[in-house]
Amino acid sequence: MTQAHSDFPLTADELRTVARFAAESAQQLLPYFEAEAPDDPRPRAALDAARAFADGAPRTILQRVAALDAHRAAQEITSEAGQLAARACGDAAAAAYLHPIARATQVGHILRAAACAARVAELEAGGDEAAAAQSIKSTCDRATSVLVDVLGRYPTPPIGKNRLAQLMSTLDSSLRRLET
Repeated sequence: MTQAHSDFPLTADELRTVARFAAESAQQLLPYFEAEAPDDPRPRAALDAARAFADGAPRTILQRVAALDAHRAAQEITSEAGQLAARACGDAAAAAYLHPIARATQVGHILRAAACAARVAELEAGGDEAAAAQSIKSTCDRATSVLVDVLGRYPTPPIGKNRLAQLMSTLDSSLRRLET
């Protein structure tokens, strides 16, 4: 399942590992969205599309459409936690389309859902950064060697200015340290 333009190999099983990892991160956040918009099925549909791919279904337009729909749902929610939940679900579905090209922007497909989980943990703790750190530690504990290997094929993303980007950078460096 490699792309026509490829900087390195990326197998279907590796893509499934990335999608499963992102879906696990998003799953814990879905209640934040559904508490605010119980009749909006888009983030759950994206999560279901990610899980279907992770469990062996073919990668199809379903993952792309569901990802975009979940991201649109995030724009319609007022709370940051609800927005992050919908984005994480969309990111989980989009993980099926991680490209084997050496660009730091691709790292978001791997880590953004988990960074969203860390930010929600921080928000739930009243802004306590220790809660985000604990979430990142838990994420690192469940990361497989395959996931860490795939991440290591990509350049390190720059440290962003917003909190979510900073958490993603912290998570990235924490996982890369597991390679050694």
